[in-house]
Amino acid sequence: MFIAPVDATFGEEEWRPFVEAHSFGHLVAPGGPRREIPVVVPTQFVLAGDVVWLHLVRANPVFGALAQSPRVLLSVAGDWAYIPSSWKAIGNEDPALGIPTTYYGAVQLVGTATVHDERTSPGSVATILRRQLAAFQPDVEVADPGEAHGAKLLGILGMEIRVEQVSAKFKYGGNVDEDHRLAVADRLVRRGAPGDDAAAGHVVRRLKG
Repeated sequence: MFIAPVDATFGEEEWRPFVEAHSFGHLVAPGGPRREIPVVVPTQFVLAGDVVWLHLVRANPVFGALAQSPRVLLSVAGDWAYIPSSWKAIGNEDPALGIPTTYYGAVQLVGTATVHDERTSPGSVATILRRQLAAFQPDVEVADPGEAHGAKLLGILGMEIRVEQVSAKFKYGGNVDEDHRLAVADRLVRRGAPGDDAAAGHVVRRLKG
């Protein structure tokens, strides 16, 4: 993706909490050179250190692409908000001359995937499921997947992605001055549509550096 300098991430201390708060993304597997279209899979995931963990049904076509090439990209985006053209004007500026835009955050993790299969490596998929359960419902009592659902585990495959490259973009008005950005943030809070509060928070946070 294109990242203008004003939208570039401040670093891991910015992009990692964003990914951890948005644990649902799109996994892209290009496969081999003869594959016309990459496989794109919407999926829940857990990021732990430099590793992404997830599981999918065995029949998912992404595993065919991974057999051709283990290289993948996980795309995560969120906290988006449409900014009407009139919001870009403050003071005596003509609202009709404002340019609309969309604020959003986006992170892309690139790495190499390893597939885990209970048939060839017993306990490997169950371990991934335990990790996901601990992350997504730590306070909810649940049966151990390996003990309670052993047969069903054969119908899914686990995936481990070693992250090797991170691209992150936080497009929240960095191309305009502080007064214009704060005006937009205030209007986002007052509008209160889904995503508006989060977007406004990013505007203010990035102003503070």
